[in-house]
Amino acid sequence: MKPVEIETNVYWVGALDWNVRDFHGYTTNKGTTYNAYLAVDEKIALFDTVKEPFRSELIQKIFQIIGSRQVDYIIVNHVEPDHSGSLPAIMEILKPKKILCTFMGKKKLLEHYHREDWPYEEVKHGQTISLGRKTVQFIETRMLHWPDSMFSYLVEDRLLISSDAFGQHWCTSERYDDEVDQSELMKHSAKYYANILLLYSPLVKKLLETVTKMGLDINMIAPDHGLIWRGHPSKIIQAYDAWSNQKPKQKALVIYDTMWRSTEKMARAIGEGLTEEKIHVRLLDLKNNHRSDIMTEVLDAGALFFGSATLNNGMLPSMADMLHYVRGLRPQNKIGAAFGSYGWSGEAVPLINQAMEEMKMKIVDPGMKIKHFPAQKDLETCQEMGRKIGKTLKE
Repeated sequence: MKPVEIETNVYWVGALDWNVRDFHGYTTNKGTTYNAYLAVDEKIALFDTVKEPFRSELIQKIFQIIGSRQVDYIIVNHVEPDHSGSLPAIMEILKPKKILCTFMGKKKLLEHYHREDWPYEEVKHGQTISLGRKTVQFIETRMLHWPDSMFSYLVEDRLLISSDAFGQHWCTSERYDDEVDQSELMKHSAKYYANILLLYSPLVKKLLETVTKMGLDINMIAPDHGLIWRGHPSKIIQAYDAWSNQKPKQKALVIYDTMWRSTEKMARAIGEGLTEEKIHVRLLDLKNNHRSDIMTEVLDAGALFFGSATLNNGMLPSMADMLHYVRGLRPQNKIGAAFGSYGWSGEAVPLINQAMEEMKMKIVDPGMKIKHFPAQKDLETCQEMGRKIGKTLKE
């Protein structure tokens, strides 16, 4: 794909990865993009690079735009290898005068590439540099989502180059938000937030407050993954504000795995009880739903039920994996309950309860264990559990 001029003399020079299907445990069923941007003025600045296998595409796009001119600055907003992997090759070929990054950015670049000889220059929050007619202002965004992270704001263009914030793992031939289906765009954006940034929600809130106080006039947001927000930049800012507040809806997820369908029958009965209380319910079998897709549903859910049969004095491996994943992302403002079947020991339910306690979820039912196959009275008790938690969600 050719370079795309997104503002006057500012170009998208990134790469499309149609085939990637996993991003360290997050399913990317529609690929992703590695966005890099080139600002051409009296001085030339490259904002981030691309994943190493796509370096030739990046280099070709840059030369197509600047010919024999020299790149003055490489601005490293984020050191993660999907954005800096091409940097060693770029340094050898383009020989920029400076690498601009945060203090932690320099530290991370040294830890990744071990090149003391590169021309590093540390920049601070609020600092500006002039490219000529264009001014770049730096906004440090530490731990969104790495210690090195920062934004770059092109003042005259009102363009925010936002690193890993406001992105999506979604590969398309289109480059802008207003060129694609809006419901799918927001679905990918929510999945990205739920699986990458949810843990840092308090910092997202502070960042939005900082941007407001700085009075930045934002006409376009250019993230490092996915579509550029040209048509509706306020839409994704408002979504991040809502997601960072983690205000739950009247929505419940019944997440489970089963051996001989006993736990599945319990899950369905719990779902029936929730439905009777007019709660939006989703039953999510771990055999058929990936953890990262479930996490997207967790983003706005108010109640989480976790169900597992007991295996080898523990829970099923799929449930252990799911709980470990959820724990790492630390969702807030959830209530929960555990359920499951067993043959002779029944440890799964107390272990799930322990995991929910560690996540600081409010456990509103001690949990339900059923030996072997549930009788009708057991299913009625499961329905009552659903009704009880449905009522609690509406309080």
